[in-house]
Amino acid sequence: MLVESLNWRIQNEIDNILEKPIIPVDLYRSIRDTQLVGLSGYSNEGIPVFAVGVGLSTFDKASVNYYVQSHIQINEYRDRFILPTATKKYGRPITTCIKVLDMTGLKLSALNQMKIVTAISAVDDLNYPEKTETYYIVNAPYIFSACWKVVKPLLQERTRKKVHVLRGCGRDELLKIMEYSSLPHFCRREGSGSSKRSSSDPDDCFSLDHPFHQELYNFIQEQALNQELIKQGSLHVKIPEQDPQDAKIVEVIQAEFHKLGVQNGSANGDDKE
Repeated sequence: MLVESLNWRIQNEIDNILEKPIIPVDLYRSIRDTQLVGLSGYSNEGIPVFAVGVGLSTFDKASVNYYVQSHIQINEYRDRFILPTATKKYGRPITTCIKVLDMTGLKLSALNQMKIVTAISAVDDLNYPEKTETYYIVNAPYIFSACWKVVKPLLQERTRKKVHVLRGCGRDELLKIMEYSSLPHFCRREGSGSSKRSSSDPDDCFSLDHPFHQELYNFIQEQALNQELIKQGSLHVKIPEQDPQDAKIVEVIQAEFHKLGVQNGSANGDDKE
């Protein structure tokens, strides 16, 4: 697995990916608006907290290559700068992160994004393994609960232990491990509107205007200028072949989504959550 990952890095020039900005900036902003992920802060132990808007990510404003490139750039920036900086600050090795997954807006039409989601998952599983120590699921609608019931038994025990489904927006539970200022914006208030995004919200860690994304994008731009590498076009990264067990889990999820669609009397369930 290590040799295959090293070969993947060499073949796709991953060591240089932080020198290849996604331009123009309006395209990158569109990606940030449709691939919802960001660094919201740190736990009390100094572990980076990444927020992911699973239910509201649409992946519909750019090609798969751009979304995969953006995802890998965040991974690489995390591993090369975020984690080493936290390690130095807290005086102990910090090699993993916490992910808070917001399921607000999850619908049966999420099947349309299954291809790109599984591609990103394959990249992570085979080339960035064991980088997440805990997954917290918040704002989970019925559709998630139904899928989780059939997927959970298929997961390895160590993976199951990492996943915690929290009640509502998860604020009270998360405040046990982090300060309020590190809570993702969608965990700060209960209610159906907890994840409704506002471009003027300074705490929205998904936004390109958030300090984390500004820092990341400016860093990549500077590296490209230093190398005189700025040019338009996506970076084509070869997607690793999915693990058979992961492929089986995807099939189970798809079957469950179809079943729920039939139960709801909807072919694609666009308006069902």
